[in-house]
This record gives sequence, structure tokens and C-alpha cells, in this order.
Amino acid sequence: MTFTWASWWDVFLHFMAVSLMAVGGAVTVIPEMHRHLVHNNAWMTDEQFAASIAIAQSAPGPNILVIAMMGWHIGINSVTGLGAQYAWGVFGMVLAMVGVMLPSSILTFSTARWVQANQFSAKVIAFKQGLAPLVIGAILATSWLISATNASWQDDWPFWLCTVISVLLVWKTKVHILWLLLIGAILGAFGLI
Repeated sequence: MTFTWASWWDVFLHFMAVSLMAVGGAVTVIPEMHRHLVHNNAWMTDEQFAASIAIAQSAPGPNILVIAMMGWHIGINSVTGLGAQYAWGVFGMVLAMVGVMLPSSILTFSTARWVQANQFSAKVIAFKQGLAPLVIGAILATSWLISATNASWQDDWPFWLCTVISVLLVWKTKVHILWLLLIGAILGAFGLI
């Protein structure tokens, strides 16, 4: 396969387009990526495509890691020679990630600016008021799943006390959450929770 700068531009544009179609996350556009990357352009093999998904899903972190893995494989397939493969693999990974994150980031930034500029509009106020209970419910559900997984009320009372205090501090004060995370990390390092 001969890779030119036009090929890299195509990779970048493809991931930009995928970004705008990925409502629900990167996993929702895997068939489209397979069609474009494997069948249409042969930039990756079926095995590399499957490995990209498997590695990204097994690694801790967001599902978007699948894009980084695909960019990596495109990069290492674009040249020969171990050193060059690593360099172009990193380039492909960065290019794919920038391509997939740029449109959604611009859209989010633009929307946030519009909401800020129209913050007193009845539609924006209604939207924010309607969205608040959903966000709070999602955060509470996630918190419950994380905190209640392996804890018991009797044995882990310091953990529960720390959780309740953290919730109250976030709710009733303006203490930045990073301070609470730091305190929690210190308490955990000393085995207090």
C-alpha cells in the first residue's frame, strides 16, 4: 500500500465525519469504520480491526480508545521498518484522535457559548431545568454503583462517612471536587478508608 499525504488527509476527514455520526459513542459507528478502513481502502486488515476493538474495550478508559488503536494500525501499515512504524503509528493515532474529537469539541464549545449568550431565554432555562434532574439522577446512580459494590454498612463505616461528607460538601459548599479527591486519596493511602 502506498500512503501519500492525500491518504492521510482522507483518514483525517473520515474520522471527522465519523465524529458527527457517533451519537451514542464510537462503538455506534464501528460498521462504517470497518467499511471505510478495511473494505474500501485496505488500510487495516480484519484481524487488526478486531484487535483494535478488543484492546480498546479491555483497556480501562473511554470507548474512544478504539479510534486511537485504529489510527495506530493505519500508521504502522503505512510504512515498513520498525522505527518508522512506531513513528507513523503515533502520527496515525494522533491524527485519528484529533479528527474524531475536533468536530464534537467545536460543536460543544459553540453550543456552550450559545447557551451562555442566551442564558435568560425561556427555552434555554426550560432545557437546563429539565436536564438537571436527569444529570443528578445519573450521577447518583453512578455513585451508588461505585460505592455500594463491595462495601458493607458495618465494616466500612469510614468509607460511608467519607461518602456522605463528600456529597454534603459538594452540595452545600463551593469546595472544588479535586480537593475532595486529594483528601480521599490521602485517607486511602494511609488505610483510613
